[in-house]
Amino acid sequence: MPLLKLEATVPLPEEKGKPLLAALSKAVAGATGKPEQYVMVTATQSTMLMSGQAGDAAFVDIRSIGGLNGETNRKLSQQICKLLKGSLGIEPDRVYLNFTEVEAGNWGWNGSTFG
Repeated sequence: MPLLKLEATVPLPEEKGKPLLAALSKAVAGATGKPEQYVMVTATQSTMLMSGQAGDAAFVDIRSIGGLNGETNRKLSQQICKLLKGSLGIEPDRVYLNFTEVEAGNWGWNGSTFG
């Protein structure tokens, strides 16, 4: 916790994927104020249709116990879109982001929950 799940239509080869995941992890930790040791980032290639058109696109799902709010979400949206454009060539208007606050008792880790 926090978790960032990236689904993108473009391939994520290791030489691009690892640096991108590291940059996304740092962005989430910095924006939410959570230690990076608790941040998880996943990425998968997916087939998508956006605005009725195929092409490069991404969906980013960010979940956290605390740390998300309007200001933080706008900051993360800007940072993540910039990273996706620079790393994968995905235009910001082809990226949807979802931000979800999760109750501590609904997030498990290490054989227990955070709440």
